[in-house]
Amino acid sequence: MVKALYRMIDGSQKQQNVCAGPSTDSDALIINEAQLILAEKRTSLAAMRTGIAVFALPLSVMGLLIATSRYYDVLHVLPLIVPLGVMLMALIILGSYLIYRALSNIHRYDRLIHQLKACHSKLSEFLD
Repeated sequence: MVKALYRMIDGSQKQQNVCAGPSTDSDALIINEAQLILAEKRTSLAAMRTGIAVFALPLSVMGLLIATSRYYDVLHVLPLIVPLGVMLMALIILGSYLIYRALSNIHRYDRLIHQLKACHSKLSEFLD
């Protein structure tokens, strides 16, 4: 059932009735599927939190360099600032990637939960 939902959300199948599977799914199986999706959503939220932290680090370093810029000559420390700038740019790109990927996964898991709630009315009373 989860694989069918993943395929439906990923778009690898045409629009079909996702609930077309056997309707004799036990309540425990349905709840376990919801718990699995929610656990994966929590993992994506943790990845987003990591991405925000990685993204904030270069901003803090740049703020510190700007605040202390009157104590050094930029041309004198240019061989140190250029590699630092490249590293900070790489961290900004990595943080942006982590945030984007986490957000896309969170939206996908939200659609999966919505599909489960639409297929199983018992589940909709527990999930909001």
